[in-house]
Amino acid sequence: MNLFLMVGGLLSALIGIVHSVLGEKLVLRPLFERGEVPKLLGSTAFAHRTLRFTWHLTTVLLVGIGAVVVDLSRLPPDSTSTCVLQVLTATFAVCSLVSLVGARSKHFSWWVFLIIALLLWLGT
Repeated sequence: MNLFLMVGGLLSALIGIVHSVLGEKLVLRPLFERGEVPKLLGSTAFAHRTLRFTWHLTTVLLVGIGAVVVDLSRLPPDSTSTCVLQVLTATFAVCSLVSLVGARSKHFSWWVFLIIALLLWLGT
């Protein structure tokens, strides 16, 4: 078992779950209560649903990616898994950079994404 990949995969799933829980509580609910959401296709209800499901899709993707990485941590490495892990390493590194620059380092996700990228790189 590759411990670097196991931890990286679990951390990916964890940050996804934290994103959903905190986002629902601290971002989506307060935003919807303020009533500042524009109408989409003639309805604020549609806008609410769209914002909510797109927010939570991030969690689904992070948990799914985490599951793939955890599975790869238990398998012997081959050229396919190495390629997948290299793409995911670069993806998490770019996520870290976008979060760092976009939130001017005030959002903690940049360092979590960086740690995941480093773990995947070390595990590859």
